[in-house]
Amino acid sequence: MKFSVANYLMDRKWLFIVLVLILIAMPLLLSDFRINLLGRYIAFAILVIGLDLLWGYTGVLSLGHGIFFGLGAYIMAIYLKMEASPGVPDFMMWNGIMELPWFWVVLQNPLIAILAGIMVPMFLATILGFFTFRNRIKDVYFTILTQALVIVTTTLIVSQQNVTGGTNGLTNFTTIFGYSLSNPSTQKVIYYISIGILVGVFFFCYKLTNSRFGKALIAIRDGENRLRFSGYDTSMFKVFIFAISAGIAGLAGMLFVMQVGIISPTMMGIVPSIEMILWVAIGGRGTLIGPVIGAIITNTAKTLFSESYPDIWLYFLGAVFVIVVVFLPGGLMSLFEKLKRRGGGNEQSTVVRKQEVNHPTS
Repeated sequence: MKFSVANYLMDRKWLFIVLVLILIAMPLLLSDFRINLLGRYIAFAILVIGLDLLWGYTGVLSLGHGIFFGLGAYIMAIYLKMEASPGVPDFMMWNGIMELPWFWVVLQNPLIAILAGIMVPMFLATILGFFTFRNRIKDVYFTILTQALVIVTTTLIVSQQNVTGGTNGLTNFTTIFGYSLSNPSTQKVIYYISIGILVGVFFFCYKLTNSRFGKALIAIRDGENRLRFSGYDTSMFKVFIFAISAGIAGLAGMLFVMQVGIISPTMMGIVPSIEMILWVAIGGRGTLIGPVIGAIITNTAKTLFSESYPDIWLYFLGAVFVIVVVFLPGGLMSLFEKLKRRGGGNEQSTVVRKQEVNHPTS
């Protein structure tokens, strides 16, 4: 059988492994500043894997994942803030608070902070999903509900300036687990940890989507009523996958704040949530690897365009979105599908020609 690179790369595992090897080699080629940027993009890539589980495989479109991403980031930021300067932060004292709130005290423990960064978004998603999916709220109504939740959450964070930092957010992080965050070696360690978590999350979701549970998710996406009439409680499937997706988003938020050094309400608003959906769509939803590629390529293009053309970079980025939507409606992963079909067609033609030579017709 003729070797075809496209056929091998169409296997999501192998394509992902190639991508990971490239990411591992990047510190040898890029500056510390670029590696820090790429580490942020990897955090986004982790986020969109969970979002692809929800939208690409289950057919549930959420425009509120910025909330779960932001919650994870805020929880890690509280721990980093407490490690940098133990005691009551300046912004609290300016608001007349002389004693740490109870949740700030709890999150001083790094293990509790890491667990909370995952479990709190999952808990919130479970509560929201239970009351919405059990009442069969879906499609555009669920999407509008998640957008409303974003507005409520960001407004709440801004209004509680005395404990959240308000519009300024939380910043001035200096160390993590006793190591300086400004040290390039520390940032490289966080970068490689991010890659390791990306690998773990990807293969967890890969196994999940290729199991019987994954087939049920696809059945919900393609025909939920038919699956419900077959005796399945589809709402529980959606609640579970919504919670898993939120937990992954919280994990990504924690990795992001370690590398960017700040978290504010603007990073968890409606616009960032819509951008997350665009990354999935550009890469190719329902593929897992597609959203990863979409998140990294889109954010890289955004950085390069804004640096080279600071006045008109949005037009270039918009042009990229339009080109992908018009010519690649299935996302970037559809390119590999086309290559595979072309390679398969050539291989089939070769087999037919061999059969005609070995068994000529009279």
